[in-house]
Amino acid sequence: MRKTAKDMDQLIRVNQWGVDERQRELGVLIAREEELIAQGHALDNELAKEQAIAAEDPTAAGFLYGGFALGYRLRKEQLRQLLHGVRLEIEAARERLAEAYRQLKVYEEVQKERARREAQEEAQREQQVMDEIGMTQFRRRRAREAGEE
Repeated sequence: MRKTAKDMDQLIRVNQWGVDERQRELGVLIAREEELIAQGHALDNELAKEQAIAAEDPTAAGFLYGGFALGYRLRKEQLRQLLHGVRLEIEAARERLAEAYRQLKVYEEVQKERARREAQEEAQREQQVMDEIGMTQFRRRRAREAGEE
């Protein structure tokens, strides 16, 4: 059976869904990255506040600030590692999205080519019909002209 441009519609829809799914996946990862960055900024702001408090009363804050600073460094390192992991996932998600998009474009191009070929074949069929009509009219005219002589 001959494949037509319409045969590609469902395949294109499925691949478009895949592209949309990859875009959503990438969006979730980017939102997670932004969340981690915001947490890092909040942690930095908290450090600045603690440093200001420690500067106001160095004798009382010295004991408490040391523990806070240690916790700060640990949380900052955890955030850095998480952010690095998310960025790796984002890169992989971008690659998956690009591949899904390339595949979709291949199917769309195949569909366009099939539609173009179908249109060309239809035009050829119509031209053949028109040629046949013209030849029939020509033969009838010749037959009438031959009969009149």
